[in-house]
Amino acid sequence: MENIKYYEKLRKLRESKGLSYAKIAEELNLSTSYYWQIENKKKNLYYNLAVKIASYFNLKPDDIFYEK
Repeated sequence: MENIKYYEKLRKLRESKGLSYAKIAEELNLSTSYYWQIENKKKNLYYNLAVKIASYFNLKPDDIFYEK
């Protein structure tokens, strides 16, 4: 199985929807720099935000943040 980390999954999901960092940050009510830092492993991702991001993509947090 391919080993993809959550931050890589987030990038792929964002790009698959044609979203910029700024657009997804706006949709999630975050600053662009904060979201960029999550995707680039500069900031830790907390549970409440993980749930919010997963919900935005109509997924469960486990689908993004845990390896199967």
